[in-house]
Amino acid sequence: MPHRYPFLLVDRVLDFEEGRFLRAVKNVSVNEPFFQGHFPGKPIFPGVLILEAMAQATGILAFKSVGKLEPGELYYFAGIDEARFKRPVVPGDQMVMEVTFEKTRRGVTRFKGVALVDGKVVCEATMMCARSREA
Repeated sequence: MPHRYPFLLVDRVLDFEEGRFLRAVKNVSVNEPFFQGHFPGKPIFPGVLILEAMAQATGILAFKSVGKLEPGELYYFAGIDEARFKRPVVPGDQMVMEVTFEKTRRGVTRFKGVALVDGKVVCEATMMCARSREA
């Protein structure tokens, strides 16, 4: 995965089955840089970054399942549908992302994703990624 700090939002892969699913974790620290402004006195992990963490987990599953990349290729986040936020994520939470392969059509792979804290759903979405050459 090409992401690095401070934008690497997957700390560890917990479980994985090629072509089926991946489970990963993000330990949410009070030291995350965005908490200074989101929100002062009441830090909440931004919803778009929950989606990004799920998208990064999706990218790992895609890379491990769909095939090796050619030089100059990347997996790009191609779309998101039905994103729903159920509850906030705060410092000290351990967010578990579970992504499941659904299908590939015309070079776009669809995945179902869910993020959980303490076994409770905080976010769910359908995500798509596509394999493409770097611009």
